[in-house]
Amino acid sequence: MNATLADLLESARVVALPMHTRFRGVDTREALLFEGPEGWAEFSPFVEYADAEAATWLAAAIDFAWRPQPSPLRDSVRVNATIPAVAADRVPEVLARFAGCRTAKVKVAEPGQTLADDVVRVRAVREAMGPEGRIRVDANGAWNVDEAEHAVHALNEYDLEYIEQPCATVPELAELRQRVKYLGIPVAADESIRKSADPLAVARAGAADLLIVKAQPLGGVTHSLQLIAAAGLPAVVSSALDTAIGLSQGAALAAALPQLDHDCGLGTASLFLDDVADRRPQNGVISAERATPDPAALQRLAADDDRRDWWLARLERSYRELSERGAAAV
Repeated sequence: MNATLADLLESARVVALPMHTRFRGVDTREALLFEGPEGWAEFSPFVEYADAEAATWLAAAIDFAWRPQPSPLRDSVRVNATIPAVAADRVPEVLARFAGCRTAKVKVAEPGQTLADDVVRVRAVREAMGPEGRIRVDANGAWNVDEAEHAVHALNEYDLEYIEQPCATVPELAELRQRVKYLGIPVAADESIRKSADPLAVARAGAADLLIVKAQPLGGVTHSLQLIAAAGLPAVVSSALDTAIGLSQGAALAAALPQLDHDCGLGTASLFLDDVADRRPQNGVISAERATPDPAALQRLAADDDRRDWWLARLERSYRELSERGAAAV
């Protein structure tokens, strides 16, 4: 079946989800949702992304709404807590929203903050979670190699599970990985995969020990599974700050992975004050079942007319981009 633009517009709903704490520069997360034969899907590239990049997110959404997904190998997925770049005294409050999570991903290298701020935040997470807790940090590519090496040494005493995208480029990741290998702290790649024209370059360069994969930016569940298989590295499925609908696509990806050794970054519903459905972690897991939005929540969280029009125009532009690629039919 082909998904026409009219098909997408027919059920399109634009929502604006308020957040507990500013995260990734966002106070309110906007998303466009639509329904296809397989169920609801989400189109939510960040507002600063150009149409060419946004089109890949749309391809993922169309795939999720119009095509059967790969068969799941598990019915639930273990997830991590996500700690924004908050003051250390707010860490217990944030962790409390992630019921039963044994792993925490901590944002570091926030603009306007220092490594000292990162250290006290990670220390607070370690103190709150105890010695059995698993801690990973995410720098979003903000450090150069020397800064990253210094940060790894400063954070090493807190027993890091891995460090995510410490540097921006593949050569930098490869150099850092060699420098800190003796410490036994793995390097994970995120932006070097999802924002790259050549997502396998990381694996070829030996620049990462594992991949962070996100279903929307990589074009959907099937494309993500193919990428993971081609890279030959362990994968952690994560969220692009999705609504419950996008989280269910991420969960479908995680549920279909033949090997899933790490808790996934799909617990981010707990960062929202409200959502279109409930996908908050319970006992450290989320369901792998497809989410359906609550009609009352769609109405309650509806974006204003100006933002709705902005997203519908973006949907049309992204659809045209896919049509030009010959990829809009599903």
